[in-house]
Amino acid sequence: MSVLYDVPGPRARRLSLIFSIVGGVLIAAGLIAIFVFLSQPRINAGGVAQPGVFDGSRWDLLGDRALYRAVWRGLSATLLMAGVAAVLAITFGILLSMARTATTAAIRIPAIVLIEFLRGMPVLLMMLFILLVFSTGQFWAGVLALAVYNGAVIGEALRAGIASLPKGQRESGLAVGLTPLQTRFSIEYPQAFRQMLPIIIAQLVVLLKDTSLAYILGYQELLNVVLKQGPTTFGPSYLFTLFFVVWAVYLAVNMTLSWIARFVARRTAAGRGGGKSRRTGKVIAQLGGAGMAGASDPLSVPGARSDHDTGYQP
Repeated sequence: MSVLYDVPGPRARRLSLIFSIVGGVLIAAGLIAIFVFLSQPRINAGGVAQPGVFDGSRWDLLGDRALYRAVWRGLSATLLMAGVAAVLAITFGILLSMARTATTAAIRIPAIVLIEFLRGMPVLLMMLFILLVFSTGQFWAGVLALAVYNGAVIGEALRAGIASLPKGQRESGLAVGLTPLQTRFSIEYPQAFRQMLPIIIAQLVVLLKDTSLAYILGYQELLNVVLKQGPTTFGPSYLFTLFFVVWAVYLAVNMTLSWIARFVARRTAAGRGGGKSRRTGKVIAQLGGAGMAGASDPLSVPGARSDHDTGYQP
């Protein structure tokens, strides 16, 4: 008997098997029905008969090099926007996390209000606001909106990472004479970034997908170049083919980033158990063992007299 639930008996297992079989049959039937429906010829809005979606005449476009040039042009614009926005988002997130964790209420409270405001603002509305009010152009309107929104999310993640660190980390840095700013960047942020790196990478995946919102601004990103302009260039009969190409490209890029996030998460999780002592040892070595239990060498403070100098012996 389990702590949380009873072990299912023969009747429950039999019902579960029946429901699983019925559900699988219904799903398979639905997929077959969709395949048959899409395979049927139909009349488009202009009254022209078109072959089914899976007809070979609607997929010969995949052998046209012009399609791949258009895909590369749109993908490079998408990656450019995502790359610039990612750098700015991380920078803005660091600044917000510093303000969010400030000891002065005059800095901390406005930072909290700003973060909550930015996180609650739709990204597309922010893009339109920046474009219409500041006249930055399509590219920078998309970049700034993505950087501001995702920077607020990353800033909260870094704040949580800093809050999860033992207080001794900061106290040790201050004990050896580091300023609060030096302690934050030399000790706290490296560890917070390592702990929150999977979350940050996952948020960058969201940032990359949100670049498609710049389609509304007229920016020449992947969705605009291939799916909007493609039917005019290659013909309206290839609309589903172009949709499939855009979907496949986005899926490949996002799955790659998601794989990186999972890889980093596994490495980070593997280092939290046995690696915790190693990280602590590195911090102790960097700080000279200041205020840390288990330090083998005493802390050397300039101007302080040692027990050897005073002649004291325990």
